[in-house]
Amino acid sequence: MSLENEAISVDVGLRLKELREGRRISMRELARRSELSANALSMIERNLTSPSVSTLNKLSIALEVPITAFFRNEPEKTMVVFRKADERQRVPFSRGLWEGLGGESFAGRVEAFLLTLEVGGSSGPYGMLHTGHEFVYCLRGHLEYEVSGNLYNLEGGDSLIFASKLLHCWKNVGKTVVNAIIVISGFEESDHPSEHHITSTQIRNGNDQIIN
Repeated sequence: MSLENEAISVDVGLRLKELREGRRISMRELARRSELSANALSMIERNLTSPSVSTLNKLSIALEVPITAFFRNEPEKTMVVFRKADERQRVPFSRGLWEGLGGESFAGRVEAFLLTLEVGGSSGPYGMLHTGHEFVYCLRGHLEYEVSGNLYNLEGGDSLIFASKLLHCWKNVGKTVVNAIIVISGFEESDHPSEHHITSTQIRNGNDQIIN
């Protein structure tokens, strides 16, 4: 079953335009802040191209919003979050699926999500960074994490911990689907670290570029 069938379609281009205009930021100014071309932004807003995980990360920083602001309103934060398997927020992107494990609604400095990557799926051609610490546990497949220029190859049962301020990205370099649990903790209260790693509903064919 296609990963994309697990989500509800959202007009990302329209949402980007609403966020930009709501903050009275011109296309040219957003291009300057995000280090993307005005032409690329125009194509995204007109839904002529789909942004990658890393491109949306750059835009969220430029607009000073969490990446999920492109797709939904901020959830209410609570001290206890119980999430049934069929109630997870599922966020497909190009060759991958992000599933929230409750951290997006938790009133504390820990977030967790389940990452599924098809063969060749990745976070985009460039890296991301944020506050806090990141723990990665590979459930199956062959997941490559690049952290500050160093490559770490994780297979089922392998784990990795690093300071999230180091530039990092991930990719499925194997021949089967990757499943991994990622936990981010100790981040600044104003940060939304797991959201740097994801796009939200119905983002496909990501091929733009970004670096934080």
